[in-house]
Amino acid sequence: SDVYKRQRLTKRKSQLEAKRKGAEPTNMPAQHVNAAQPVAKKRKVMMVASRGVTHRYRHLMSDLQKMMPHSKKDAKLDLKDGVGVVNEIADMENCDLSVLFEVRRREDLYMWLSKAPSGPTIKFQCQNVHTQDELKLTGNCLKGSRPLLSFDASFKEEPHFRLIKEMLTQIFAVPRGNNKSKPFIDHIYQFSVVDGRIWFRNYQLIYPANEKDGAEGMELAEVGPRMVLNPIRIFAGSFGGATLYQNPGYSTPTELRRMAKQRQSGKYVSRKGDQARRKKHLEENELGPDPMADVFTNDD
Repeated sequence: SDVYKRQRLTKRKSQLEAKRKGAEPTNMPAQHVNAAQPVAKKRKVMMVASRGVTHRYRHLMSDLQKMMPHSKKDAKLDLKDGVGVVNEIADMENCDLSVLFEVRRREDLYMWLSKAPSGPTIKFQCQNVHTQDELKLTGNCLKGSRPLLSFDASFKEEPHFRLIKEMLTQIFAVPRGNNKSKPFIDHIYQFSVVDGRIWFRNYQLIYPANEKDGAEGMELAEVGPRMVLNPIRIFAGSFGGATLYQNPGYSTPTELRRMAKQRQSGKYVSRKGDQARRKKHLEENELGPDPMADVFTNDD
C-alpha cells in the first residue's frame, strides 16, 4: 500500500506541475515530464493607477475594468522610481499587457499602453473623460460579454496609427474562451481619428425582435464611457527605449495653461495702458479758465 501511495502522490505532483506550466497532464512521473515543451500563455491586461488619481479617473478605470474581463487591477503605484516598475508588477501578475493611468497635478491624465516585456509602449494624453455614471445613457450590455472593435479608415493611412490599432486590438479585444467572459456579442467599441486624436465610444448592439430581419434592423445605443486619446510618443521598449514616433503638434497642458494666462494678462496690460494714455492726454491738454464763467455773476 505504501508503494501505491507514493505512485499516487508522484502522479498528482506531475499533474500539478503540468497545470502550472500550462502543459497537458501526463501519467508519467514528474522526472519524465518534458520541460522544454512550449507553454501557451494567456493574454491578460494589468491596470494600475498612480498616486493622486481623482475620483473621475478612478471611475474611468473601474468602467474599463468591467468592460475587459481579461484584466487585473493592482494597487496604486508610486512612480518616484519611474514607470519601469510596472514591468515587474506585470511579471508578478503573469500579465503580458499593461495599462498605466498616470495623473499629474491632480487634473492631467496620461494613459500608457505597453506590451511586456519587449514593447512597444504608447503614451496618450486622455482628454474629455466622461464615465458611465456621469452620462446616464440608455444603452446597456451584459457584463463580461465579448465586444466587436470598429476602426475607421484613418488607421490605415499612417504607420503609427497602424501600430496604435494593433495595440488597442490586443488590449480591448477579449480573448476567446476566457474564464470570466461570456459567449455573447452585444456591444461594439468605436475608435475614430479626428484632428489627430482618437475618439472612443462604446455602443450597445440592439438586435431586431424578429431574427429573420438580419443585421439591417440593428440599432446602436451608447453605453459609455467616453474619452479622447491624444498620442504623444511611441517607445520601442516596454515603458522606455528608443522613440519610434513623436507627435509634432502636441502641447503640454502646462504650456496651454501658461498661454491662457498670458492672454488674460494681455487684456489687463492693455486696459492699464489705455488708462495711462488717457491720464497723460488729460495732463497735456489741461483746460484753462473759462472766460464765460462770470457772465451772470453781476446780474441783478
